[in-house]
Amino acid sequence: MTNRQCFEALDRSLRDIVSEKQPRFQEIPFGGKVLVLGGDPKQILPVIENTTRAQIINASIFRSYLWKDIKRLYLNENIQLKKLDATTSEYNELNEFSEWILKIGNGTIQNKSSCTVDDNPDYDIVEIPDDLLIKQADNKIKALVDSTFPNFTLNYNNAEYLRDRAILSTTDEIVDEINDYMLSLLPGNEIEYYSADSISKCIDTCNDANILYPIEYLNSLSANNFPAHILKLKIGVPVMLPQNLNQSVGLCNGTRLIVTNLGHNVIEAVVITGTHIGEKVYIPRINLTTQGCRWPFVLSRRQFPIKVCYSMTINKSQGQTLSNAGVYLRKPVFTHGQLYVAVSQVKERKGLKILIENEDGTCGNKTTNIVYKEIFDVR
Repeated sequence: MTNRQCFEALDRSLRDIVSEKQPRFQEIPFGGKVLVLGGDPKQILPVIENTTRAQIINASIFRSYLWKDIKRLYLNENIQLKKLDATTSEYNELNEFSEWILKIGNGTIQNKSSCTVDDNPDYDIVEIPDDLLIKQADNKIKALVDSTFPNFTLNYNNAEYLRDRAILSTTDEIVDEINDYMLSLLPGNEIEYYSADSISKCIDTCNDANILYPIEYLNSLSANNFPAHILKLKIGVPVMLPQNLNQSVGLCNGTRLIVTNLGHNVIEAVVITGTHIGEKVYIPRINLTTQGCRWPFVLSRRQFPIKVCYSMTINKSQGQTLSNAGVYLRKPVFTHGQLYVAVSQVKERKGLKILIENEDGTCGNKTTNIVYKEIFDVR
């Protein structure tokens, strides 16, 4: 998901640094330093708002001048689905599931009812197997929670239980709705933390900005990977960091933690993913600013940099490994690789359940799969 400009900036910097003493390294990629990159072209590409498919593809490492100098090593076995001492039937089931996931990622899955959307070859309609579907649900969020978090009231403070489960969806609005429902099931008193919002004092901000954009308006704004104005928490709730805070103690983008104590100005939590599992950390309020040009100003928000993560967006789930994943497609996927990422996070087939909501509110069995196949040409 990293924009190719990041790699190219690192390349130029290393060439400049190393060539100070050895000029010949000015012409060698990354100044002669060996870099190991890991990725999968079937997964989500760099996220760039309000751009075309061509611009998204052009931002990937596959379109960089560096790609011709990269040696490609291919991994052909799905270690996540590998099971020791598997019986013949278990092995066949895992192999069939692995092949189905690959077909989703490559955009080659063929169903008798498959068709394209609006004659666009990159938008396929995929029929999901019956055993992976939640077919009937009056309360769809409750059905997903019961499937993904069985016996939740008995295990709500079990770190291993929470680490291995999550509900995935396409947008932050749906994710927040699911998290609010889960929070209501958790015993204990709920504490609300309010942010302090202001307009960043940058040179491009007009002098009347504070009059034009009152605090109440700033409080109502939300952005991707940005904490909400009102953060609702209880002791025992799992949270996720939306950005890097302190990599030396494992506080990185995507790290999940369980809240163990709630103070006025600091939150105590225990890390449950990554390389520092079990370590107790303290998270303070910090100043965060929005990125991009969505508004004619830069929003500065002082808030705890965490989000409740019983549910998370499909984009944010990339890189997670789950034993139980519920996928809620109230809105269909909207970019390359999202469906592939959603179905490939689980360790086994029975751990995946998908609920597809049709426009009339009924549960369906078909959904959109988007694959930009020109990405695969560079492999």
